[in-house]
Amino acid sequence: MASSTAMEELHVHEYDEPDDSSPSTNGTGPRSSKLKSRSDGAVFLSLGLLSVFLLARLISFFVYYRASEDKLSSVSEERDLLNASLTHLIEEMDRRQRWCNQKKMCPEGWRRFSSSCYLLSNKTGSWEESRKDCRDKGADLVIIDSLEEQKLLLNIITDHTWIGLSDRDDEGTWRWIDGTPLTEAYWGLDEPNNGGGDPRLGEEDCSEIVVGRNAERNWNDLPCHNSRHWICEHLA
Repeated sequence: MASSTAMEELHVHEYDEPDDSSPSTNGTGPRSSKLKSRSDGAVFLSLGLLSVFLLARLISFFVYYRASEDKLSSVSEERDLLNASLTHLIEEMDRRQRWCNQKKMCPEGWRRFSSSCYLLSNKTGSWEESRKDCRDKGADLVIIDSLEEQKLLLNIITDHTWIGLSDRDDEGTWRWIDGTPLTEAYWGLDEPNNGGGDPRLGEEDCSEIVVGRNAERNWNDLPCHNSRHWICEHLA
């Protein structure tokens, strides 16, 4: 009996005091605590990384949105500027078109050629008187720029006629009334000759178109006080 009781107590003590060195089978021993700690650390690390990733995406999205917003704003401003420029251009074109339409109409009695209007005087006078009459009309003595214009004037005139060409300011240097030098001339044979050296004729500083001559050789120089018809010209 005593032996049996001792055996039972031994068995009881064996179950009451388990060996700490034995592997834990219920997951509450030191090993399971270490594994749980490692698992928790991995989870926290993953959550941290995920948070950093989400924060980076959020920052990227915000930067992209701001950039897109700024770009859209810039495009909108550029569009507005282009619209304003286009509107101004259209208004300027309309203004110029109206101006051109008005200018294309020559005054009554004037004859149109290319971009100019011409008027042949019905009286005679000196070169200075001729120019004053043209300027009083808002024009000036004619400037001849081409052979076509020269031929047109020959069809208008009926007598020797003043044109806006002289060398009064510098003998031998012929200039038009707007100050431009003569580059294409239609002088008659041996002209200009400044009177051919005859002192009785005086200085021949003004020019005329002579009727009845070839279109390419019908200019003549003569004293500016002589009396001639004249042709006025203003831009159409």
